Formats: sequence, C-alpha cells, structure tokens
Amino acid sequence: MIRSFRSRALKAFWSGGDAAKIQPALRDRVVRRLNRLNLARSPQEMNTPGFNFHALRGKPQRYTVHVNGPWCIAFGWDGEDAIDVDLENYH
Repeated sequence: MIRSFRSRALKAFWSGGDAAKIQPALRDRVVRRLNRLNLARSPQEMNTPGFNFHALRGKPQRYTVHVNGPWCIAFGWDGEDAIDVDLENYH
C-alpha cells in the first residue's frame, strides 16, 4: 500500500485525480505503476515486465520503476508499505 509521497503533484494526482502537473504522455503509465505499487506487499512485486524495476544505491534503500523516457517512479519501503513515492526525471 502507498503510505506517503515525496511529490505533491503525484500525491494530488493519486488521491484526487488532479493531473495538472503530470505530463499527459505519462499519465496512463503512472496510473498503472501506482496501482501496482498500491497492491504490492514487497518491493520485488514491482518486478513486472516493462517496469524495469531495480534497487538504487544508497541508504535508506530506494527502488525505481521506469515510466517513460527519463521519467521513473522512485520509492522506499517500510514493512508492507511504499513510502516517499516520487516521480523523478533521471536525466
């Protein structure tokens, strides 16, 4: 389950459908990934074909899934919950 967001725009999009700050080309893919993340009980459940799931270096441990182009959804994990979910541009 998604417990917290780093990105205000992503939180607004997820909780109320306010897509104003999410690029139109990314919206469908972001929704699919957030839906999957919300159902996941461990980070490894995000290892779905096409998501390019991988762990990031550093502490605390974070993970990422590819959205489109340089855009990824990054998140941490606590127990059975995704935390600090963010939409990031890696390039």
